[in-house]
Amino acid sequence: MIVVTGATGQLGRLVIAALLKKTTAGNIVAAVRNVDKAKDLAALGVQVRHADYSQAESWNAALQGADKVLLISSSEVGQRTQQHQNVIDAAKRAGVKLLAYTSLLHADTSVLGLVAEHIETEALIRASGVPFTLLRNGWYTENYTAGIPAALSLGAVYGCAGEGRIASAARADYAEAAAVVLTAADQAGKVYELAGDTAYTLGEFAAEISRQSGKAIGYVNLPEAAYKQALLGAGLPEFLAELLANSDTGVSQGALFDDSHQLGRLLNRPTTSLVTTVSAAL
Repeated sequence: MIVVTGATGQLGRLVIAALLKKTTAGNIVAAVRNVDKAKDLAALGVQVRHADYSQAESWNAALQGADKVLLISSSEVGQRTQQHQNVIDAAKRAGVKLLAYTSLLHADTSVLGLVAEHIETEALIRASGVPFTLLRNGWYTENYTAGIPAALSLGAVYGCAGEGRIASAARADYAEAAAVVLTAADQAGKVYELAGDTAYTLGEFAAEISRQSGKAIGYVNLPEAAYKQALLGAGLPEFLAELLANSDTGVSQGALFDDSHQLGRLLNRPTTSLVTTVSAAL
């Protein structure tokens, strides 16, 4: 039995879809905060169980009988370490044979502000004694393609990443890799640094939007503070503007670059190209 946490989230749904190609629906449990949002998964034969990251007691029933668990990191920045602790503790009580966690690329050396809770969670997992696999995910290409409508409207991509190179991959690539690990043998103790096969700068990203859309799109590199102000001006909340600006500065320092090709090897195919993801977004 494989339990996927946060199963109705963007990544979680893709993991379930990938698992359904590798095992029967009856072997899969979708642990979700809102059961009503998982009716489509239940219709496929997937077991749906209620579990809330913030409600420690909810995880005992959710993980009952679980052999393997995919802990997809919570989206609630600032609360994640305790939320993840709730799942880890329940996994230990349930005697889970493998706990896989979606961490951050090069978490042990990353300069990204976002990394702190991932480092704390990795430490909690190691201390728990539960056999584990760390899926250190790089950036989703969709993190940038989500901004294409704004780029087309403004005639530019804005950021503070300089000439830093981003080895991103499609969200579905990371989901498929998780499904591979969850259905493979001998994964305990492995740490995967997962990133796209090829990398690009935000200038090259802007050029690709321009090429495919036929509209002149440039890249405007700003100081981090100015970029954060621009994001605030666009209506983003303070924490998200801070996170995105900090992440771009991290890009300029190489934080989202990796050329180990571990993701492609797990998938046994090339990772989804920037060209493909930009085309889908357009």
